[in-house]
Amino acid sequence: MDNNYYHTKESVQEYIRLAKDANGESLIKKLRKILPPKSKVLEIGSGPGTDWKILNESYRTTGSDNSDEFLKHLTAENPTGKFLDLDAKTLMTNQKFDGIYSNKVMHHLKDNELSESIDRQHAILNSNGIICHSFWKGEGSETFKGLFVNYHTKVALEQMFRSRFKILSLETYKEFEEGDSLLLIGRKK
Repeated sequence: MDNNYYHTKESVQEYIRLAKDANGESLIKKLRKILPPKSKVLEIGSGPGTDWKILNESYRTTGSDNSDEFLKHLTAENPTGKFLDLDAKTLMTNQKFDGIYSNKVMHHLKDNELSESIDRQHAILNSNGIICHSFWKGEGSETFKGLFVNYHTKVALEQMFRSRFKILSLETYKEFEEGDSLLLIGRKK
């Protein structure tokens, strides 16, 4: 499989078709209970822009992606939107945010890269900033369509995030099968 999956026009169009019915509305609903409306939010890995649009209904949302093809799609579909070319690991921006959201993006990072991302998220969040991330639940890792996928357990996520964030919620939910996913919401320490 091609390890540049999110970087070719064809694969991005395929992903948009495959993900057309998927969205994080239920996750964003949980975020809305904690993060006030009009807060400045960064979405990591906006992809097709489905969740960005939902987030942008309540928040001043800046989308991001590390794929030029997704960024082209996002800006074409949302000409007034704000989008950054960001790597989920390094998050190289000087902007500050009240919240950071991702839906099944951080699982593409190895544990050491996720730790680096957690440090950067902490750095670019305002005081008491909120994070809201979903992950695939499980153990180990695999390569799917040439992409690294890292599975996580509640215990592993808590250990990785707790030095920088107070865990407000860490729950299992169903994406495709009962208990296949985890949602972590935390507040910057």
